[in-house]
Amino acid sequence: MSTAAKTLPLCRNFINGKWTESRSARTVDRRNPANLDEVIGVAPLSTREEAQEAIAAAAAAYPAWRETPAPVRGKVIAKAAVIMEQQKEELARILTREEGKTLKDSLGEVQKTINILDFMAGESRRIGGEVMPSELPKNFAYTVKQPLGVVAAITPWNFPVSIPCWKMAPALVAGNTVVFKPASLTTFTGAKVVEIFEQAGIPKGVLNMIVGSGGEVGDELLKNPTVRAVSFTGSNEVGSELYAQGARAMKKCQCEMGGKNPVVVLADADLALAADSCIFGAFASTGQRCTATSRVVVEERVADKFVEMLVERTMKLKVGNGLDPSVDMGPAVDESQMKTDLHFMELGNKVAKALCGGIRLTGPGFDRGYFVAPTIYDEVDPDSELAQDEIFGPVLSVIRVKDFEEALEVANGVRYGLSSSIYTNDAAKIFEFIDKIETGITHVNSPTVGGEAQLPFGGMKATGVGLREMGRVAIDFYTELKTVYIDYTGAARESRVY
Repeated sequence: MSTAAKTLPLCRNFINGKWTESRSARTVDRRNPANLDEVIGVAPLSTREEAQEAIAAAAAAYPAWRETPAPVRGKVIAKAAVIMEQQKEELARILTREEGKTLKDSLGEVQKTINILDFMAGESRRIGGEVMPSELPKNFAYTVKQPLGVVAAITPWNFPVSIPCWKMAPALVAGNTVVFKPASLTTFTGAKVVEIFEQAGIPKGVLNMIVGSGGEVGDELLKNPTVRAVSFTGSNEVGSELYAQGARAMKKCQCEMGGKNPVVVLADADLALAADSCIFGAFASTGQRCTATSRVVVEERVADKFVEMLVERTMKLKVGNGLDPSVDMGPAVDESQMKTDLHFMELGNKVAKALCGGIRLTGPGFDRGYFVAPTIYDEVDPDSELAQDEIFGPVLSVIRVKDFEEALEVANGVRYGLSSSIYTNDAAKIFEFIDKIETGITHVNSPTVGGEAQLPFGGMKATGVGLREMGRVAIDFYTELKTVYIDYTGAARESRVY
């Protein structure tokens, strides 16, 4: 590490209850994507051996944590929620500086995370199976949920507070120990989350954090036989390979991946409400959400009016440093994501009707950051790359259709199936949409983004595999279900009929 780098804050690993400097000589600078002159700190690219140490610490801590009563485990999660509430502003500011989203978006993410922790702490008193009637007399039959052992959480940069917590909290409540690998772009945010769990009294080795690349640290978490399950959120390319490797190793894997989320706007809709929601869904968090609104499928007879409303609202958005409370949209997270945004903007400028944006922003306040303009394209071909591929940036495609039936066909005409929304006052079409839309989450007269802690999160088709996250069902991935038969007379019974 260079002398200059040593003067900067260093992100450390958290292994067996101790913050430890990585032995790796490989590091990356973390800079504020809104101001590249501001270096947040240095993050290591830890070694495979250090990942093995974190796994070993989790394995050693597992027996005692498993034997800890679930309500006692839940108290640690509940205390973490209280501490996060107390440190909410500090955590949100770290998140904004490192990831780029506006402070109000960061505060919203932290609050959602507090809700998740609160809910999962309560689940510690509700984990259970079912009592079922036996076909034999004087027999008691029931099921019980038991932890897996060491589990890994591999998380993305776009929600570096809430996604780690909605993986770690149910895993811990269920009695597992955890090795957490945060995204390399948001290591300091991840470290602050782990620090909060440390302050809440998590026993040593129960929660570990290892900072590094997916190719080395992530690969070890997937291939190490001690790790019983891996929960991953990220790209389809990585997730599909992870799931395939996990299957070959008979390892439990959960993958939440891409989205290309539609909003269907019918002619009878409240157009002002729909326009406001589309703008929020497309451009909040710079469109860097798997649930972001990427496509607007609108009935032709109101399309002109609706598009005019979209453009009017978009032109009022202020882009800039997310720490400025007047800013509505921050920068792309890094140069790579900005180049992806610009690639699709260049494509859109050629194949569709550009209504606004479509450029990188330059000038004072923009030149030292990864800023692109909020962008809308009209008359987009539903089969085009622009309408089919996940962009993960502030690009909204408007697709015009003749009626509800065509709108539903277009909405379902992508490989992804995460979130969707419909704006209409027609009850029959609402329920038909709910029945036929191929997404794991759907909204009526509200944006595609957002979710509540007590409800499941996840998608269909190419979006997700391996059980849902959040809500009561989150526990299911982190447990095995055991069936128990008790003959409480102790006498031999007649043979069962199978």
